[in-house]
Amino acid sequence: MPHAPSAGRAWAFQGGLLVILLAVVSPVAHWSVVFIWVRSLQDLLLGVVAPALIVLGQPGPALAAALGRPSHGGPVSGVLSRDGSDRARDRPPWWLRWPVAVAVAFNLVWLGWHVPVLYDLAHTNATVRYLEFATYLVAGIWFWLQLFGSARSAPAAPPMRRLQLLVGTVVADTILGMVLVFGSGVLYPAYRGAAHHALSVVADQQVGGGVLWMGMLPPLVIASVALLLRWLDHDDADELSRELDRLTRQPAAGRPTWASSGRGAWLARPGDRRPTI
Repeated sequence: MPHAPSAGRAWAFQGGLLVILLAVVSPVAHWSVVFIWVRSLQDLLLGVVAPALIVLGQPGPALAAALGRPSHGGPVSGVLSRDGSDRARDRPPWWLRWPVAVAVAFNLVWLGWHVPVLYDLAHTNATVRYLEFATYLVAGIWFWLQLFGSARSAPAAPPMRRLQLLVGTVVADTILGMVLVFGSGVLYPAYRGAAHHALSVVADQQVGGGVLWMGMLPPLVIASVALLLRWLDHDDADELSRELDRLTRQPAAGRPTWASSGRGAWLARPGDRRPTI
């Protein structure tokens, strides 16, 4: 019998769809072709926020039930399970087996669309712009699946490896934000126009860089904290703790130890016999 999705997951999935609509068919979409900082907000919504909400919503079982397909078992996601485990019933599917490659691909998509040539082309060509939207969503959903898994399959990488992928993504976004914030030249000439009579294109770029830089931090920091907490409950963390305890409690072979006797102290090594008087 299929498991009904929880209200929280349903709200998360619907929130992701709402964010997509907000980015594509709202005033955000209109002003994104006028101001760079609004387009930066649109990029964040499509590339980070909406994919994260969709993955957290775990729509797989609900969609399978709506299509009349059997749903085998309940969710085993690495995010929402209560026992602190990241174990799936079966081997992770192919789309969850390449966490590093998918993280690299996501960052290439994210950085690539901000290269001036592609950025201006998406500004002037509607087809390219919607291709940009689609690649943001696909790469973003695939990236978040590597971090938190799907409804029935946990990610292949352990929590600490996933945390490293998040840190690398933060570094890449920070570099992009710094280039835009501290740049003094016009990187996106397609945005030159009458709308920038009060806010110059350079100032617009700098604000847009700040939106990308600071706007990506909250969701990635929240995800990092969730993965860190999961790592603390993971078997690897227990094994590491036991290894550290063993190393700190076991003296190294051949290391001199101090012992005292009577008024003086003498240096003894393992196997030495205490001198007698």
